[in-house]
Amino acid sequence: MTLNEIASKLKKLKNVVIFSHNRPDGDTIGCATALKLALEKLGTNVVLCCNALVPEKFFYIKGANEYKNSKDIRGEFDAFIAVDCSCESMFDTAYSLFRTHKNTFNIDHHISNTHYAKNNYVEDTGACCEIIYKLITILGVEICSDIANSLLLGLVTDTGNFGHSNATSNTLYCASKLMEKGANLCFTVKKMFKDQSRERAALYTRVISNMQYYLDGQVAVIVTNKKDLEDCNAVDNMTEGFIDFPLTVRTVEVAISLLEVGNLQYKISFRSKGKVNVNEIASLYGGGGHVLASGAMLKGYKEDIIDKLVYNVKQRL
Repeated sequence: MTLNEIASKLKKLKNVVIFSHNRPDGDTIGCATALKLALEKLGTNVVLCCNALVPEKFFYIKGANEYKNSKDIRGEFDAFIAVDCSCESMFDTAYSLFRTHKNTFNIDHHISNTHYAKNNYVEDTGACCEIIYKLITILGVEICSDIANSLLLGLVTDTGNFGHSNATSNTLYCASKLMEKGANLCFTVKKMFKDQSRERAALYTRVISNMQYYLDGQVAVIVTNKKDLEDCNAVDNMTEGFIDFPLTVRTVEVAISLLEVGNLQYKISFRSKGKVNVNEIASLYGGGGHVLASGAMLKGYKEDIIDKLVYNVKQRL
């Protein structure tokens, strides 16, 4: 399905729910809030859904504090729309609601996307907000400063402030156009990369100081345990961005982050400099994402999980 066909269908909708993925980041928040504002300009009623708490750092974005849990959503809707969600597991428990609708949309940029919706549009871009930018343009909606700031948030966060290899000329073109429409790049960078609580700073120091190296320093692993969160009076969404540091070490080709989310259950994040396709590894465990950045959920003892993942990397180095 083309983006023009998606736009044609969206124009006919009057009442929709837009879903962001679990552990929401800047890209899924930017996509959802921008599309919400755009559809509202067309007269559509829009409800945002996410079954995880949205970090307060995103609340400067219009609509970011308006998310509802799927159990609180009632009524009849013309369609359910997912943005920046590569597979069913990324919804967490909200997928039980998403799958009940016959008219579903999946707009995403992950190469591992499972095409789980009735209407799917997947394009390999640096940020999903690049796709939403094109979609809003096709819809014929004038991009105001609020929409521009939402979209710029996704571009900045998913490309590491335009420092990752997924930042293309198109990414920079979109950013330029959004700044012309009133997006504030300086403020966005400050909020995302230069403004943190003392609790997050304490947690970061603790986690990074315990980083371990494997395969002669080609793999770096960081672990955030529940006790670390408790001792630092922190919450798990504060760990976003932690995995970027191990990859700055010269010898490291692959960085792996383990976040304890339950009893013998860990959220795994992968980053690669290019030698290893970490999407392949994540896919082995029901996860996915991009060649250089992917994730999965694994159950088991921490030491066993690390051994398994390091072996998977070794096979591909």
